[in-house]
Amino acid sequence: MTDTPARLLNLLSLLQTPREWPGSELADRLRVSPRTIRRDIDRLRELGYPVQASQGPLGGYRLVAGTAMPPLLLDDEEAVAIAVGLRTAAGHAVEGIEEASVRALAKLVQVLPSRLRHRVSTLNAATSPMLAGDGPRIDPEDLAVLASSVAAGERLRFAYQAGDGAESRRLVEPHRLVSAGRRWYLVAFDPDRADWRIFRVDRLSDPQRTGVRFEPRELPAEDAAAYVAAKLSWSARSYRAVVTLHAPAEQVRPRLGGAVERLEPVDAGRCRLHTRADSLEWLALRLATLGCEFEVHEPAELADHLRALGDRALRAAGHPEASPAG
Repeated sequence: MTDTPARLLNLLSLLQTPREWPGSELADRLRVSPRTIRRDIDRLRELGYPVQASQGPLGGYRLVAGTAMPPLLLDDEEAVAIAVGLRTAAGHAVEGIEEASVRALAKLVQVLPSRLRHRVSTLNAATSPMLAGDGPRIDPEDLAVLASSVAAGERLRFAYQAGDGAESRRLVEPHRLVSAGRRWYLVAFDPDRADWRIFRVDRLSDPQRTGVRFEPRELPAEDAAAYVAAKLSWSARSYRAVVTLHAPAEQVRPRLGGAVERLEPVDAGRCRLHTRADSLEWLALRLATLGCEFEVHEPAELADHLRALGDRALRAAGHPEASPAG
């Protein structure tokens, strides 16, 4: 490869991938000598690209963070993905990010080749992001403090206002940030309460990293997003039921699927189910399909609903003991 500008661009493109490149591998990729690679690395440094070299048999070159952001090289798919992402971010819940996203999108679209501009405009015309109302605004600086605390594995201190207006100071072990529509949630372990908690970021203020590291704990869910979704679904449901099932817990558990439930063994042949739902009909249906006898302890409305449902089923079957329709 004798075209020096083109070779430098190809070298820069390789270095922008998150890995360390041995000089011999770069030379093979670009079909030049290791000496040429060293000269090209020096040229990139002169242009402001912070290329770091490490010594030894496993050493090589990689691009690191510098004092200024040099131009990026993007392939077609990366450029389209960033353009679409910026458009989506223009309607996000982070305070001030809309204007910054619009500015960045305008700069990117200006330098996109016509074929890519057409792809971006086609995608934009064919999609409509659904936003969850106006929603609260998030301070990006607070969000940055939370994210850096999660990444560093440091305990975090902040002021928090609960939904009922109660205010408190919290010291937690942050696990993950979860974005859900126009709301952000912090999933963290609260040592004072010896349990996992979810905090709405818009109700959080004055976050401070403590510098105290902690040993990561295992989240009682597949991931943070699933944990938040399950907890929000649980808290939104209006009927809480406690039912004794005449079957072992290990037999019943697979039939509950992915529902948010709690099973407590009572003895070898019974277990107690604690569950919630937004309707009595759904609770009755779930219980009827578990394939075992059961006793309803609460709510009383569920027991009444099951009796009415049973009478309706008996009447439909022409059973002589069915109660008359009311």
